[in-house]
Amino acid sequence: MIKSNFKNSMTTFFYSLALLFFSFSAQAQENNPFTVGFEKSSPSKILGQQRKVWIHIPNSNGGNTNTGKGHYPVIYLLDGDANFNDIVSMTEFMSNAGLCPPMIVVGILHPARMTDLTFGTDKETPGIIGNGEKFMLYVEKELMPYIELNYPTASYKIFIGHSVGGLTVVNTLVHQPNLFNAYVSLDGALWWNDQQIVREAKMTLANTNYKGKTLFMALANRMEKGVDTVEVQKDTTESTELIRSNLQFIKAISKNKTNQLRFKHAFYENDDHSSVRLIGEYDALRFIFDYYKLKIYNSELEDPNFKLDSLLTTHYDNVSDQIGYLIKPGESQVNNLAYHMLNQKQFIKAEALFKLNITNYPETANCHDGLGDLYLAKGDKEKAIACFKKTLSLQIIPETKQKLETLLKEKK
Repeated sequence: MIKSNFKNSMTTFFYSLALLFFSFSAQAQENNPFTVGFEKSSPSKILGQQRKVWIHIPNSNGGNTNTGKGHYPVIYLLDGDANFNDIVSMTEFMSNAGLCPPMIVVGILHPARMTDLTFGTDKETPGIIGNGEKFMLYVEKELMPYIELNYPTASYKIFIGHSVGGLTVVNTLVHQPNLFNAYVSLDGALWWNDQQIVREAKMTLANTNYKGKTLFMALANRMEKGVDTVEVQKDTTESTELIRSNLQFIKAISKNKTNQLRFKHAFYENDDHSSVRLIGEYDALRFIFDYYKLKIYNSELEDPNFKLDSLLTTHYDNVSDQIGYLIKPGESQVNNLAYHMLNQKQFIKAEALFKLNITNYPETANCHDGLGDLYLAKGDKEKAIACFKKTLSLQIIPETKQKLETLLKEKK
């Protein structure tokens, strides 16, 4: 929230232990194909009140059902009621485009957001006593263990917040850097309590190793016409305190480049405090996962000697190193590429890709069926029969059954 706006309107917006803390009950129709998530509610012992979150499970995992098909990074999203739909749509689009892995989204709702998302008091906002430390204790000790116990989570976690949510994100990075892997502050209210977090960060950034941690900061334009991000730092008025506090924090980061924090910030000249959220969220996720997209050139597809299987293996080994857990090439991704090579009669490349799929997904019938089609195209009927038999031992596929019956008749 922007400081001046708040003053005008103060009313605006392990695992066994988790089972004791949480007795969640569903509040949405999870089978409705138009829902993007579902609500869970629980009493928090730490906060002494009922708390709600909205949860989205990736569509690739069955949407709102926990099918156990995979393990996914988790985005913990502050101000969930305002940001949830944007982030869900964004992550689904980006994962379908191969720009990031599918992700679980946990949108946290706030009965009193200023209490949750600020720390202590601010002399210019009387009547507000921030309870941010206790709120983050709830996130760490109650919410995160519950999510990790009940949903198919991977170890990688992202923390996203806007305005005072951005303040909470930055405060967590400074004081609890190991709680998340990536931090996203969208026009964070770093002005709070005379820029307390900026002052604290100057010491912490110099003495903390942030290796493996990522921070993205989005800054909106609330400056007068003709003023730029250099000139505004000379200003002392309240109206520019938000951007000035962010710029001072960025300057503190630039002075401590040896702490290994992976950092990027962006100033959006044509966006204000409200509109910066959407573009900032997208750019943040693109930056966080800038290593994720696989690039294959046409020349590599056309070259019969180019080893596509090696390219895939090397790429996903790098992705796994970056994200901190094993990610394999997608079964459908490799299958489609293998069939493309098969249709181009590049049998060596197709065979290597089908075999790569079998190595990664040995219990998936479709992988063996694809290799059978390859041998059928090459005229190696004995190997095709063996592959189709293996396929049917894993899953009865009518088309595969018909292919096998035809080959067996031809042998007689």
